[in-house]
Amino acid sequence: MKEDNYKLPDKIAKDIKLAKYAGFCYGVKRAVETVKKLKCENPDKKVFVLGELIHNAHVIRDLEKLGIKTLNEIPEKGEGICVIRSHGESPEIIEKIKQVGFEPVDLTCPDVKKVQQKAVELAKEGYFVVIVGKEEHPEVIAIKANAKLWSDKVIVAANPEQLEPYKEQIKSHKRVGVVVQTTQRITTLNSIVEYLTSIAKEIHIANTICQSTAMRQAEARELAQESDLVIVVGSKKSANTTHLAEILKDITSTIHIENADELANYKDIIDRAVKISITAGASTPQDVIEDVIKTLN
Repeated sequence: MKEDNYKLPDKIAKDIKLAKYAGFCYGVKRAVETVKKLKCENPDKKVFVLGELIHNAHVIRDLEKLGIKTLNEIPEKGEGICVIRSHGESPEIIEKIKQVGFEPVDLTCPDVKKVQQKAVELAKEGYFVVIVGKEEHPEVIAIKANAKLWSDKVIVAANPEQLEPYKEQIKSHKRVGVVVQTTQRITTLNSIVEYLTSIAKEIHIANTICQSTAMRQAEARELAQESDLVIVVGSKKSANTTHLAEILKDITSTIHIENADELANYKDIIDRAVKISITAGASTPQDVIEDVIKTLN
């Protein structure tokens, strides 16, 4: 049969695999469960979260139905409980929450706390601190704010090019301390360390990428190598989810969706694929993942 005349059968049996490390990580699960418990135990108190608790619109809508509201900024006067989300906040913001009248509850992810503490430790010891990550990400903003309480030599870089303006400062300072946004790619850390090695006399590297992120990325790479298609499920605003999609696009055909409804946009790609793997970001709820599998089947 000539290839030009070949037609795909109407339906191909799919081999669908779900990654073991897909969906809520420990820090996200802890934050969501704790904030729900707070509301349940304090029915007469207003419960707010400063910023989205996690980067997932589905979860935020569910929390709002329970009466847990998201604050985009701190009001002049507050009442009730104000939750510090898993990304963390600066000491200045936490103090302001208290001053306006809120009762703060800190749900910063323990892994994020470790990065904050390490950045502070390096700043106190006189290192020029480089935070590997995205400057505008709330986790990175909080890490930087904590470190800058102790030193003005704290910068953020997502690639070696962003370090170039600080090249002479780093050379003259000689000692550089490196910490990493918990959801970053190891390749990003490696490229920045390689650049710093060429200009700094002493480098202290703290690989603070959380274990959940590292395992999720490693497993996804393995699945991608044996798949025609990988479907990454999670918010487009979630750093760890977008990094997953970026990593896998270099290995095999990859699509990034927020929910099952978006599968229809990729019907042709899905129809052609036989071996399909599914992974999901750390802020993607189980029911959203299950909807994707159900729709595929």
